[in-house]
Amino acid sequence: MVLSKTTSQTDVSVHSTFASRYVQCSLPRFKIPENSIPKEAAFQIINDELMLDGNPRLNLASFVTTWMEPECDKLIMASINKNYVDMDEYPVTTELQLLNCEVENHSLTWVVCEEKMTRGGGWHVLVLLLVCTAIGVRSDGSDHKYKVGDPVPLYANKVGPFHNPSETYRYFDLPFCSTGDVKDKSEALGEVLNGDRLVSAPYKLDFLVDKESEVICKKKLSKKDIAEFRSAVAKDYYFQMYYDDLPIWGFLGKVDKEGKADPSEYKYYLFKHLHFEIFYNKDRVIEINARTDPSALVDLTDDKEVDVEFMYSAKWKETNVAFEKRMDKYSHSSSLPRHLEIHWFSIINSCVTVLLLTGFLATILMRVLKNDFVKYAHDEETADDQEETGWKYIHGDVFRFPKHKSLFAAALGSGTQLFTLATFIFLLALVGVFYPYNRGALFTALVVIYALTSGIAGYTATSFYCQLEGTNWVRNLLLTGALFCGPLFLTFCFLNTVAIAYHATAALPFGTIVVIFLIWALVTSPLLVLGGIAGKNSKAEFQAPCRTTKYPREIPPLPWYRGTLPQMAMAGFLPFSAIYIELYYIFASVWGHRIYTIYSILFIVFIILLIVTAFITVALTYFQLAAEDHEWWWRSFLCGGSTGLFIYGYCLYYYYARSDMSGFMQTSFFFGYMACVCYAFFLMLGAVGFRAALFFVRHIYRSIKCE
Repeated sequence: MVLSKTTSQTDVSVHSTFASRYVQCSLPRFKIPENSIPKEAAFQIINDELMLDGNPRLNLASFVTTWMEPECDKLIMASINKNYVDMDEYPVTTELQLLNCEVENHSLTWVVCEEKMTRGGGWHVLVLLLVCTAIGVRSDGSDHKYKVGDPVPLYANKVGPFHNPSETYRYFDLPFCSTGDVKDKSEALGEVLNGDRLVSAPYKLDFLVDKESEVICKKKLSKKDIAEFRSAVAKDYYFQMYYDDLPIWGFLGKVDKEGKADPSEYKYYLFKHLHFEIFYNKDRVIEINARTDPSALVDLTDDKEVDVEFMYSAKWKETNVAFEKRMDKYSHSSSLPRHLEIHWFSIINSCVTVLLLTGFLATILMRVLKNDFVKYAHDEETADDQEETGWKYIHGDVFRFPKHKSLFAAALGSGTQLFTLATFIFLLALVGVFYPYNRGALFTALVVIYALTSGIAGYTATSFYCQLEGTNWVRNLLLTGALFCGPLFLTFCFLNTVAIAYHATAALPFGTIVVIFLIWALVTSPLLVLGGIAGKNSKAEFQAPCRTTKYPREIPPLPWYRGTLPQMAMAGFLPFSAIYIELYYIFASVWGHRIYTIYSILFIVFIILLIVTAFITVALTYFQLAAEDHEWWWRSFLCGGSTGLFIYGYCLYYYYARSDMSGFMQTSFFFGYMACVCYAFFLMLGAVGFRAALFFVRHIYRSIKCE
């Protein structure tokens, strides 16, 4: 037997005891050796290094076990022949690689799970610290400074199916261990609207106090408890907690499907031992990670009583990360290079759409309008009695007020209010109000700003209604107040009833409903009335360049593609094509667990959406007038708002093709609230389209001589 030479340079050399029969000296770790070694030696050295990955008890350098389930092995073997140097050839693999690099940059202390790649796959082995969908939780210690042994607030929030973000339940709705002194935490309006129900957690993680296999309680799970936990594990239930305002997400258990084709043969396991790894900087908590012990499982497969010891461990480690930067990592997933490339591609795609559309309209309309102006001027000089044609022919009807002018004015006022609401929300987002862990602030801002801007809706609607020579302005004001809030209220009543039937946290408490009603009664309604009174007293007159004839002209027969529905389809497609790429990330954030923080890009896309909507509405309005169709008022509003219908069509595609949402409650919430959002887009973009069309029509008729 050949003895190997020992070395103390373990940092720069690779030394393998089991490969000593092949080599006599250690090998350099970071460079190619000068002399070759037998293939048996290379295999033995690598095999020895990989032993740590195969035996979790030997892997002392990692805070998680690296054992992989067979599904992971299959994924690796399926990709073994890929040339990873050619990143453009394998874009999905590259994105996963970038994700892994991002995780490594944070010392492997947190895991971002954008979506589980397989049901019951290897992700179940770990408790995932997912990027949190942001609720503004405030700890009991407002300064977040602690001394050794001080209690640090830990709250359990909710549990629910991973793929159904709206279907969440209280943490202790499942038969978890309870210490007996469970206390509810007072929450802000936005947190309640977001479905948060925080209670004190059973874990006691005092500052800088390590704990090893601390027993929370010993509990005998009944057959009913086993059935509840098994159902939760089968549906991929996750839990959410907050530790000093830091979010913790994780799965309750795992499903063993190895070698089992029949679902009745699946094995269900519950995690009973949770390991916390907490990082601190001086007297502040910086980061918390959690993982499960894969050897501490409770078999839930059979309906039989089981005695369980629920335990946890805590390990404190020091870090140099500043307290002010401890939340930065929660927004990094949106800023990965691969994602930024897609976002910029979306903007470039939208800009190209805008430039092409703008160039097309500028070229066509300017040329056509110039020819029209020259023609009409020539006709006026040569033959005053010559019959007029085209859009000038209907100058006596183009400013004839539309039918149902009270409803039209109410829609215009509601759309203007929603546009103002969107503008303020974007301004708050750009200045950094909506942190990725504080999504409750978004709901609060929506409620408050909508209430405060109701005066804009009242003023715009009543003022325009009076310009249209309307007389019953009170009815118009009531219609304005109910046009958007009415459908939203009916939708809320239905969905809240569904949530109550499911005992879900999405069901608003009676107190919260009273608060929202008081906001509507004491803020929204008075401001709406004050705005309406101001609009009525403004006594503004409608500015029409041409006088309207007493009797309307008959509209000539038009081909089918000039009808309202084909024009709406044409008008909505172009604006939707400018935003559809960004829509996926928004949907994945609102109806999933992805974080969206690139508000500047979203604001640019919003501006592009407004520009494209205005231009396409102007173009279709001109073609409508050129065909001697003077009923353009409602058509311009419907064409501008038709993008909302396309967004709702995208909802159908996203639900069935891009998400794993299921169940009556989640389906009802998704399509119910998205219907309200798309209706809001319809009103807002309809108002933008009409305003652009009105400006254009006034401009062209001012440029000609009208009798």
